[in-house]
Order: sequence, then structure tokens, then C-alpha cells
Amino acid sequence: MGYLDNSVVTVDAILTKKGRELLAKGDGSGRITQFALADDEIDYTLYNPDHPNGSAFYGEAIENMPILEAFPDETQIMKYKLTTLPRGTAKLPILDLGYSSIRLKQGASLAITPQTLNYLGSSQAFESSGYVATIADSRVLSNFTGVGINTEEAEALNATSTVGTNVSKTVIGTSINLTGTAINTLFGSRNELNTTITVIGRDSGARITIPVTIVKVNN
Repeated sequence: MGYLDNSVVTVDAILTKKGRELLAKGDGSGRITQFALADDEIDYTLYNPDHPNGSAFYGEAIENMPILEAFPDETQIMKYKLTTLPRGTAKLPILDLGYSSIRLKQGASLAITPQTLNYLGSSQAFESSGYVATIADSRVLSNFTGVGINTEEAEALNATSTVGTNVSKTVIGTSINLTGTAINTLFGSRNELNTTITVIGRDSGARITIPVTIVKVNN
């Protein structure tokens, strides 16, 4: 969802496949109950406290910036969500996955347990609402699930299968389980498959993206 024209309140919204399914039911299950805001398009360096026309014009350049239209690619839109942090917060929360990159052999498994640094006055903490993890190409994994969060939303995402389709997959959990694909035909003439995983703290809004490599095992 996004504003098409910042001079008037005109909103452009794109429904996901799941959203269209809920709306088509006509039973009210398609109601919007939660939303997020982001400022991906904003360049705050354009704020000019030295503008000759006074304080009303300090943010003029920012207010006149073009706004992105809505598009359903979670890896490219709303990457910088607005969050509310406790008053007096001196450092923005950041995520630590324990890995700067992930390298798995075919069929090998790994569990990631994210931690949030500089959050709620602690040097490190686990977020009570868990983490959202998105693998950019779901084909490279035979298993990609989140555990530790048992809400209806989390269970629905974790149950979704996209094997064989070059699309992303998103799961929710306090821990994320990955298993490299065992399908040799995906590799073709290559010895490695490459993609990325993005993890976002559901409470803090902190995010991190790291590369994922699946290594072919020669039979």
C-alpha cells in the first residue's frame, strides 16, 4: 500500500493472493486489523534548517519527494518500517543471527535463533513476538519453518509450501529451521545455489539480510 500523490490522500493498495481469497469469502474475514508504516523513500539529509524562507520550509524537499507505488515484493518495499521505541533510547536495535552468512551442504540442517541487540535497555534480548524470516528463493531449501510462535498467522505461514517454484517464502518464529535441498537438478552445471535470508524483529523492527549458499554434494 502506498500514497500515489502526496498532495492529496490517495491510497494505492495491492492485495496478496491470500488477501484476495479472504476478501472473496465475503464474511468479513478480509478486514484489515493491522498495518505497518515505512519511510523507504525518504532522504532525511534533505532536511534544511538553513532554508532562507524559514522553518516552515525546512522539510520542503522531503515533502516533495516522489513516493513509491505499491508492489507486492517484501524484499524491496517497506524495508525500513517505523517503530515506537522507549523514550530515551540512545541506540537503534540491531539483529544478531550468529552468522554473517550461511553455507549448507545438500540435505544439511541448521537452526537460527536471532537475538536483538540494544533493545529495551538490554545488551541482547529475544523478542516476545518472535521474528519474521523470508528466504528469497524457496527452492534452495527442502525445509524452512519457524518455531516458538503459535499464533494462527505463524502456523499458516509455516504450513505454506512453495517447493518447485522460484518465489520467496516467509515464516514466523523465535527460531528458524533450514534444510538444504536434496534436488540435484536445481544445480544444473553449478556446484552452488545462492540466495538470501532476511530476518525482521516483530517488536523492534530491526532487520538483517545475509547470503545463503547451498553446496552440491557429488554422488
